[in-house]
Amino acid sequence: MKKLDDQLQAAISRMPVAEKDKLLLRLVAKDEKLVRRLVFELLEGSETTDSRASELRNSISDYLTKAATDYQTPGYLLLDLRHWSGRITEHVDATKDKPGDVILNFFMLATAFRTHRDMLLKFPPRRSDTLAPYVVRKVTSLLKKAEKLHEDYFMDFRKDAQDTLDFIWEFKPMADLAQAANLPKNMS
Repeated sequence: MKKLDDQLQAAISRMPVAEKDKLLLRLVAKDEKLVRRLVFELLEGSETTDSRASELRNSISDYLTKAATDYQTPGYLLLDLRHWSGRITEHVDATKDKPGDVILNFFMLATAFRTHRDMLLKFPPRRSDTLAPYVVRKVTSLLKKAEKLHEDYFMDFRKDAQDTLDFIWEFKPMADLAQAANLPKNMS
């Protein structure tokens, strides 16, 4: 982002409040991430983090469970995981919920593997050429983020993380990549 020079900053500071408000509202409206964050902080009072996370968890579960009954392939599952990962990122950006980032992403992956396990195992390994690296990179990143969290949060995602690791090591295309990435087999 470009930094404003000192003269322009001083000129903006001297503007009438009403004019600054109009300009601010126009600028804020152009940034969706900022709007979501301001809604959370100003309108919801920053007190809805848990309810927002719970709603997102329910949406993920409902969608992935329903998707398991529809026609699915590893490629479509990857699209779904990317979509829900984006929604989790939006939640984290708005609420600054760092534990929620790890908790919700492990929940998403564990739910996906619980509901789509049979589908993934029936396809030839080459059909998971894009899904497998995505999952291994995602889990590697999540484990690094988890290390930075207080240990009290671990009970919120330990089972989902272990279920995800179990599937990764069971599923040959992911197991090969997990070994190369030095992913653990168990949550320690």
